[in-house]
Formats: sequence, C-alpha cells, structure tokens
Amino acid sequence: MEENLMAEAQNGERSILVVGGGMGGLSAALEAAEAGFQVFIAEREPYLGGRVTRMNKYFPKLCPPNCGLEINFRRIKNNPLIRFFTMTEVERIEGESGSFDVTLKGSPRYVNEKCTGCGVCAEAATTEIANPFNYGLDTIKAAYLPHEFAFPMRYVLAPEVLGTEEADKIKAACPYGAIDLDMQPTTFDLKVGAVVWATGWEPYDAGKIAYYGFGKHKNVISNVMMERLAACNGPTGGKIVRLSDDSEVKKIAFVQCAGSRDENHLPYCSGVCCLASLKQATYLLDQNPEAQATIFYIDIRALGKYEEFFTKVQADERVTLIKGKAGEITEDAQTGLVTVQVEDQTTGKILKDEFDLVVLATGMVPGSASYKVPADVTYDEHGFILGDQPGGGIIGVGCVKRPVDVATSVQDATAGALKAIQATFRR
Repeated sequence: MEENLMAEAQNGERSILVVGGGMGGLSAALEAAEAGFQVFIAEREPYLGGRVTRMNKYFPKLCPPNCGLEINFRRIKNNPLIRFFTMTEVERIEGESGSFDVTLKGSPRYVNEKCTGCGVCAEAATTEIANPFNYGLDTIKAAYLPHEFAFPMRYVLAPEVLGTEEADKIKAACPYGAIDLDMQPTTFDLKVGAVVWATGWEPYDAGKIAYYGFGKHKNVISNVMMERLAACNGPTGGKIVRLSDDSEVKKIAFVQCAGSRDENHLPYCSGVCCLASLKQATYLLDQNPEAQATIFYIDIRALGKYEEFFTKVQADERVTLIKGKAGEITEDAQTGLVTVQVEDQTTGKILKDEFDLVVLATGMVPGSASYKVPADVTYDEHGFILGDQPGGGIIGVGCVKRPVDVATSVQDATAGALKAIQATFRR
C-alpha cells in the first residue's frame, strides 16, 4: 500500500529502492520483491504506470495499457514486501553498494488515504486546469482523479485553489474527511542495499523545431498527443479530430525524425518512432476507412518481429510512404489545413501537400537527462546512464540507458533487478 509517512527499512541490506513507477520500474520492483526482498518505489506522478498509461495501444500485441498494468497492480497489492510513494522524488543518495542512505521528498496531494474515489470533491470544484494526463489537450477540475484507471485510486487537489473559498467548499463537500488543506511536503529516509533508476523517458520538445510550427499551428501535434486523441479515455473519447475545429480527420501526415538524427536537436535515432507512426496510421484508418495517411521518413526502422507489421501497413493502398525529411510546415489560418513541404529523395522533386492533421514523431529523451541521480553516476553526452557505474549499486534500466520499446524495457528491468539483488550483498 502507499505510505506518505516516514518509512525505514528494517534490514537495509535486503532492501531495494526503485525510482520510477513505469513498466520498467514496476517490473524491477516485482521481480525483486517476489525473490524475497523489501522494495520501495518512488514515483513523481500521483499514479503508477508511467507513460504507458497514456498510450492507446502498445507493442508487441497492440493491447491497451490496462492489459499489462492491471496484472502488475494486482501483484503489488498482494505483495507485502512492496511499498510505494507517489508524488515523491529522491533528494539524496549517500553510501555504497550494499548500504545506501537515501532521502526522499514527497509533495502534498492534499487528499489523504481516506479518499474512496467517489468524485464528490470534483463536483464541488469550479476551477479548471490543463489536464496533464492528456498533455494539455483538455482541462480538468482542480479536484481530479489523474485518470479513470489510476493506481492508487485517489484524487488530487491542485495547489492553484489553496487559500480560496473554493478549497474550503471542496473540503466541506467530502463526506469522508479526505481533503487535507494543511498537508505539507514531507522528507523521509530509507536505508537500502541498491537503487534501480527507472525514470523512463520524455518526448523531445517539438517547440524547439521552429520550422514545424508546433505550439503555433493548432493542427500540428506530437506523437504522444496522437496517442491520447485515439484513446477512448482521451480528450475526444477516442475520436481523432482536428484541434482547430473538432472536424473529422480525413487526411493525415506523419513527419518522422522530428528533431531526431539532427545535430541541432537529438543526434540519435530513438528506434521506436517509425513503428509508433505506423501504428498510429492504423488508428485513423480503422476509425475512418475513407481516410488517407502519408508518412514522410528518412529510413523506416521496423526490425525483427515488427517487420511483418510494417509490411502489412505498407501494403494498405490508403498509406503513402515518401522518403524525405520534411521542411517547413505551414497552416492556413482560414481553413486550418496544414501544408508539408518535402524533397522526395526517390524522384528529386519538391512536393507540397495539404493535410487535416500533421503528427510530429518526436524522439525519446532519457528521464535521467533532467531528473539526475543525486549520486556519483556517469552518463553519456545525451544524458543516458552508462551501464557500468562506480561501485555497482546504482543500476539504470530501460529508457534511461537507451531508447527502447516497452517489451525491451521490461526485459532490461528484470536483468536490473537481478543486478540490484547481487549489489545488496556487496560491501
């Protein structure tokens, strides 16, 4: 169960801290706990599940997020060796492999463990804020459940309403006394034998690619936003529409390597973007059989078991693949149509075409680039954690080491859990 009070391992050398509650972090935590080790999970968001929870479908089976997460959440509930802390960050790590002293800081949720998820607090709220779960594509009440399958199933009160009559009204409305307006940040210490760093990835900021007009053109979105548009629990109930007028999308473009393989942005390939765009093209084509999708690419990278999926999508006559890096993207203020210009490397011709919606396939930035490990850890020039660390007691797993898909992240987390177990005995 979740704890917001001070927690301390009874036997530090048999305890492991997992930082990050996404699929990689959950996998590492469960593997270690089921091997008999006390595990603590620290997650910055108010819910577990990471970025997978915000997807519509994920590889390899193209199943919805709850397909894998629900099983893991049940395993966590049933395992007394796992304790987790949401809205919590690691401030300090000192010591050595086998004996680390860690300080964590928890941010106030302003809703305590008495919350039943009834939603009365949201009914009493009037202020609306940008919905972080949907990447700001819609708004949500200031008293909100992060998403309908949130784990833990507990509401959050936005700090924007603190000190207002509205906050008092929300507190008074709760029949269970779950609203705590006096809740303060907390710090607490843990003693653990190893630390698994599994903070995942962040989408590259498409706003930095000025010539694509992200943030300026309403009908130019990122690939992570596309996942939310297609999701049944997303801002449009799963209907893929133009953001400018909510009209049906009939013609869509995917711009690959938006900021990736570019020395001015991300010089590396994120590996998963091509497959993500192929998948997202099927979202629209399944929804609207009359729609058309164009993918502008440098190289299509769909290796091994995913090549069959690429071949299937490529064979669809509604899909057009054009080899060429897209140049400037413009939007007609009157019609909302978005024009993409590209040099077709096959023919050498400059092409221009209009689309209802353009999706930028932005790359993956390691979470460790911004959320640094507060210890002696080595990184490469892009912020990825290197495999061999001083002392060996801090282990990076998943996307903090390199861009990978969900299945590979889970596999790497399993290996990371084994390394963490070994490290707890090293002094």
